[in-house]
Amino acid sequence: MAGKRIRKAYEGLNSLSSCGVKEAVKIVKERATAKFDETIEIAMNLNIDPRKSDQNIRGVTQLPAGTGKSLRVAVFAKGAKAEEAKKAGADLVGDDDLAEKVQAGEINFDRCIATPDMMSVLGKLARVLGPRGLMPNPKLGTVTLDVAEAVKAAKSGQVEFRAEKAGIIHAGIGKASFSEEDLEKNLRSFVDAIMKVKPTGVKGSYIKKVTLSSTMGPSVTIEIADLTSA
Repeated sequence: MAGKRIRKAYEGLNSLSSCGVKEAVKIVKERATAKFDETIEIAMNLNIDPRKSDQNIRGVTQLPAGTGKSLRVAVFAKGAKAEEAKKAGADLVGDDDLAEKVQAGEINFDRCIATPDMMSVLGKLARVLGPRGLMPNPKLGTVTLDVAEAVKAAKSGQVEFRAEKAGIIHAGIGKASFSEEDLEKNLRSFVDAIMKVKPTGVKGSYIKKVTLSSTMGPSVTIEIADLTSA
């Protein structure tokens, strides 16, 4: 059955052709026919060299229609800041006790936030959290005294992005159950965020290729002119 569904999803698609944003969203949404709510994913191939520090793009952006994903948030904080984090909806809050759990391999969270005074504790966890992309970072707003705001942002549609070795950025921009309008809004907002962090050293076209796909569906190439004209 799965093979039949996949064949149908790819039916009539020309892998070499590209289309506008509206059409790409429509095609990908219509062909997301798995039995679960598939994630709609964007892949941006950029003309950058992430090995150069000034071109190692990384950041966060807020998607206007949210991500559709329920993030579990862990906060390393003490005293009043720990209470603030709990009230804001953090799933896990602690200091040395939470560090011990992480060290033991208990990592049941998707985002990690810390107050600056907790960085000495977190330093010991860098080898565990770093490879998973969970290490708190001031540039991403995950090392902050305003833990309540950071927790709320993480829970309300904030998405992290990071350029991989080949200069490609992947991100989930919503779910197949979202309306086409919300998916387009999120897609354009995400591309705009990437445009804003364009390194000054980039020569020629910054965006080489953009594709949209669902978890189990085909990918569709989007016309770059349509993305950068709005």
